Amino acid sequence: MRIRYFAAARAAAGTHAEDLDLGAGALSRREAGQRLALHHREPPPGQPLLTHVLARSSFLLDGVACPDPAAQIPPGATLDVLRPFSGG
Repeated sequence: MRIRYFAAARAAAGTHAEDLDLGAGALSRREAGQRLALHHREPPPGQPLLTHVLARSSFLLDGVACPDPAAQIPPGATLDVLRPFSGG
């Protein structure tokens, strides 16, 4: 799975993108976030913890809004971590 970070998520992760090996299975968006938070326990100096940023972020899965933390992310997918959307 390809993870692309934008705005505060990019700052907290210290990178604009990375790959997460899912093996042969899929992860939920929540599980992917937990793995990413463990991988990025120490933010770059002056940046927030990634786990805090993920808690308030919006997500796109292969370009489609993915608000459900239980949504399954298949191998080969792209997950974008964006700042929260507002409005309605």
